[in-house]
Amino acid sequence: MIIDRLENAFRYNVLNAGIAKAFAYLQSTDLAAIVPGKYEIDGDNIFAIVQEYQTLSTEAEQMEAHKKYIDVQYMINGEELIGHAVLQDQIPSQVYEETTDFMLFREQPSFFSKLQTGMFMIFYPTDLHMPCIKINEPATVKKLVIKVKVEKAEKSSESKSE
Repeated sequence: MIIDRLENAFRYNVLNAGIAKAFAYLQSTDLAAIVPGKYEIDGDNIFAIVQEYQTLSTEAEQMEAHKKYIDVQYMINGEELIGHAVLQDQIPSQVYEETTDFMLFREQPSFFSKLQTGMFMIFYPTDLHMPCIKINEPATVKKLVIKVKVEKAEKSSESKSE
């Protein structure tokens, strides 16, 4: 997991070409004007999902993880808490669904971080995360999530750790 501000994105372009394209998209798009929906960046390799929603309480929420995609989550407007934990030997409460690249875990986050306007977080497949959490009261946020397909080299190193 990585947390930083968009003006520092250049430091993370070396992680992989998809993440570099994700940051290029964030920096070249009129984020104030973009409306909720799905936006293709590089076919199914990289795409963006713009969301507007009310932040939630942790009571009914669970941590999530993905296998095929890295999440680059960028806060366009507002702020929320995101819970984190490292995926180790936890057992999913909702088994992995390949078509949605999604699974859930009941364990509570190890810690929470605040995602504010102008900040991003990167979640790899080993990063459990619980987004959309209210800080004090529910609030409306506008967030862009860019899905970056995991590259083959990342998959092979991931499978060695499984």
